[in-house]
Amino acid sequence: MTENSTVQTPAKQASDKPAMTTSSAIANQEQDQASAGRVGFISLGCPKALVDSERILTQLKMDGYDVVPSYNDADVVVVNTCGFIDSAKQESLDAINEAMKENGKVIVTGCMGKGKDAETILEQNPDVLAVTGPQAYEEVVGAVHEWIPNTKVHNPHIDLVPEQGVKLTPRHYSYLKISEGCNHKCTFCIIPDMRGRLVSRPAGDVLAEADRLVAAGTKELLVISQDTSAYGLDLKYRTSFWDGRPVKTRMLELCEVLGEMGVWVRLHYVYPYPHVDEIIPLMAEGKILPYLDIPLQHASPKILKSMKRPAAAENNLERIKAWRKICPELTIRSTFIVGFPGETEEDFQLLLDFLEDAQLDRVGCFTYSAVDGAKANELADPVPEEVKETRQKRFMETQALISAKRLQAKVGSTQTVLIDEVTAEGAVARTMADAPEIDGCVFIDGATHLSPGDFVQVEIEEADEYDLWGHLV
Repeated sequence: MTENSTVQTPAKQASDKPAMTTSSAIANQEQDQASAGRVGFISLGCPKALVDSERILTQLKMDGYDVVPSYNDADVVVVNTCGFIDSAKQESLDAINEAMKENGKVIVTGCMGKGKDAETILEQNPDVLAVTGPQAYEEVVGAVHEWIPNTKVHNPHIDLVPEQGVKLTPRHYSYLKISEGCNHKCTFCIIPDMRGRLVSRPAGDVLAEADRLVAAGTKELLVISQDTSAYGLDLKYRTSFWDGRPVKTRMLELCEVLGEMGVWVRLHYVYPYPHVDEIIPLMAEGKILPYLDIPLQHASPKILKSMKRPAAAENNLERIKAWRKICPELTIRSTFIVGFPGETEEDFQLLLDFLEDAQLDRVGCFTYSAVDGAKANELADPVPEEVKETRQKRFMETQALISAKRLQAKVGSTQTVLIDEVTAEGAVARTMADAPEIDGCVFIDGATHLSPGDFVQVEIEEADEYDLWGHLV
């Protein structure tokens, strides 16, 4: 998993003047008194949940509903929850509580919409209109229809629902979800219980969506799933068709075709199986970005076995070294857990040694958090909270030095960057080594004439542990 993010949160109404989207304003002009149902939307959690939110919003827009930014304007509020760890669950519960307080008509969906979490939601807020689980697109839309009947007829020429659907990301980058669910049984995780086993989308469907996104202005495709390396395994890598050509539903073939679309292609949630080796030459050839997001989680064989991590028996250090021989520009991002039950000081030292040897570019670290229903809760020798926190601090101090050294090596180089934001002071961009929201940025002073989505060349002048500064070439 990756760090959680929050988007599209309705705000408390600051004035009596209603907020109005462009499409709803046009509709009001063209359709006089036509009544459109108004939906507020809160999306929590990882990019995979964000894609779910985009699909729900797209269908609601196609059904004639307006999406509004404030509680006061909304006839109903949909909260897409995250159930990854306890802090994420609490954030979801807080969002539901706030929506109930500010609006009172709330539909809950997402990872907390099943099992004990759903019971907790109903205990705290028995008056919520509906609670549904993850990927329950039809149920969510049906609940909106049930509670807020819409009398406005959708007109595709007026309501302007784009062909690529509603996006919650900036126009220039898009998440491309290639599968849902997971076949692994990691002891600290309950995602398979919430989202089910692996269900891959046929390659033709994925490529058709990617093509629509690129045609609409996407400059970067971020490939996401629960386990990207396992893509197509459930379909036995069945051949699909796109643009009249056969394409196997498998990671290698998918990446080959995506690499022909003329945009950045970035891979997330890639487990280090041997067949990932086949992808590295595509990176070396510049067909897809030399970037891998690999959730390694630990380096101690004992802890990895206790976690029941896939590819736990693989020599990840040797594999990383082999990848870098083929593609020296390869950026590796990973996440780790410290304080897992049974983790000794020796186990933790093995992890620190791995960091030093592997020289990973981007790293996140969680302290172990017991999640209701996870098998790890039954393990002996829990690590005290104060020890967890100390180890996390030591871990991040070690990684900060590594990150600073690797970024310092880029000072004096010229980098292709993608502009994300332009302010009064200049532009904020990312290199090929930086994914949005979770990695570092490149700050370009004075570059106020640029626009989000522009590719430019920047000479790097300065670096710290996470970010770069430079000027246009």
